[in-house]
Amino acid sequence: MNNELIKRIASSVFLIPFAIFFIIKGAYFFNFFLLICLIISIYEWNSMSKNKEYKIPGILFLIFSFYSAYYFRSEMYGDYIYFIMILFICIFTDIGGYVFGRIFKGPKLTKISPKKTYAGVVGGYLLALIFVTMLFNNLDYISEFTNFKISSQKLTLKNFTLTIAISTISQLGDIFVSYFKRKSKIKNTGKIIPGHGGLLDRIDGMIFAFPASYLSYLIFKSTH
Repeated sequence: MNNELIKRIASSVFLIPFAIFFIIKGAYFFNFFLLICLIISIYEWNSMSKNKEYKIPGILFLIFSFYSAYYFRSEMYGDYIYFIMILFICIFTDIGGYVFGRIFKGPKLTKISPKKTYAGVVGGYLLALIFVTMLFNNLDYISEFTNFKISSQKLTLKNFTLTIAISTISQLGDIFVSYFKRKSKIKNTGKIIPGHGGLLDRIDGMIFAFPASYLSYLIFKSTH
């Protein structure tokens, strides 16, 4: 196990419970946590894009993206099952892509992000589906520790489709941010997270998955 992987695992073991604490606490705790993440993300994007023409559009997109995350946690239905679903689909997509890519290697997906492989894409989908299945099968148990008001249920075709769609957008977001890192001739957006790089390196899929899910929800709501 190399040094980078050890740092990556250690950072995840610390950061995921830390983030979950603020998500579950909600209210001012979550808003403060989200604001700090937004400020760091804008700082990293500003440092990366410098005076390029896409700097301001990128900042505006980040603001909209974080608003979308806020909406799913604080405003939607009075609970945050879909926030958790989107968040962890992105996390497990990233983990699946990393693990399967390292184990099976194989053909590269794109030159934009050289570490991305077709095996990683499949691994991302697989782990995301496993997580969502476990989530919906154990909502009764989870509700004992949160304010969820939803009973456990089977993974429906709708949620299966949502999982694949969100996982796909997350992987495309990863590639999209990688494109701008290559344009800026940098490997990582920052150094704030040992083994991972910058915050944007970790949430690159999420910043696309949340606004895409939010817009999809608005379109669905307006047509029903």
